[in-house]
Amino acid sequence: MRSSNPVFSRRGFSRDNGPAGFNAAPAGGPAVGTNPYATNPYAPQQGAPYGAGPQAPARTGVMTIDDVVTRTGMTLGTVVLTAVLSWVLLPVDEANLGKSYGIAIGAAVVAMVLSLIQSFKRRPTPALILAYAAFEGVFLGVISSAVSTYIAPGVVVQAVMGTMAVFAGVLFAYKMRWIRVTRRFYGFVMAAAMGFLLLMAVNLLFSVFGGGDGLGFRSGGLGIIFGIIGIILGACFLALDFKQVEDGIAYGAPREESWLAAFGLTLTLVWIYLEMLRVLSILQGND
Repeated sequence: MRSSNPVFSRRGFSRDNGPAGFNAAPAGGPAVGTNPYATNPYAPQQGAPYGAGPQAPARTGVMTIDDVVTRTGMTLGTVVLTAVLSWVLLPVDEANLGKSYGIAIGAAVVAMVLSLIQSFKRRPTPALILAYAAFEGVFLGVISSAVSTYIAPGVVVQAVMGTMAVFAGVLFAYKMRWIRVTRRFYGFVMAAAMGFLLLMAVNLLFSVFGGGDGLGFRSGGLGIIFGIIGIILGACFLALDFKQVEDGIAYGAPREESWLAAFGLTLTLVWIYLEMLRVLSILQGND
């Protein structure tokens, strides 16, 4: 099962047969795929139950949930820190609005480039991931400040709380197995995401060349509908990300892969926050 995040899509920690990442059979069964980690030196001998035969050495250097939590905290902490600093140091008053917007757009472009570079690297680079988080935070800080100042005061706190609620809700539902991540689920989410992004790209083109909000997909009633769809897609991405983390831990992914897990989760949470901010700002702007 490959993740929706580009950082996971090249490596997915899959329990399913296929080209994705660490899909060695956990009980010593035959390895599948061409993954370099497919031959598990720590698994019991084939045909021998756990506890039988020679004892395998203690496994070291593999990803744990503590590693994922720590790296995710560092990455999200960097996003929050730079967002707060940009909110304070890049005012969005009339005298500085153009300059602040220019810096925000530049930071967004740099963050996108860094994320693409990391996505195509075979190994995670912590400095690159944290640099992405820093530039992403600058963009989020300026945009959040502008929305809070000119459109809907107090909406940023609501968007943050909404994002946290979505994360907690999806995590609880996933742990309770109310959400089952299967190939069909993955295919549906990816098809819906591709359609959503295509519509948003078309709307952006009409907005650039025709002015206004293009086809109106990001404002008014349609903006609310598509914003909610974006939040739902983000929740589905979270479920896919949780699956990748779970499989990575179960199949002994290297510890460094926890940085990729943190990167992927950060991408998804930023997506959810931006969609939440849009929906809430439209709702408050219509009051």
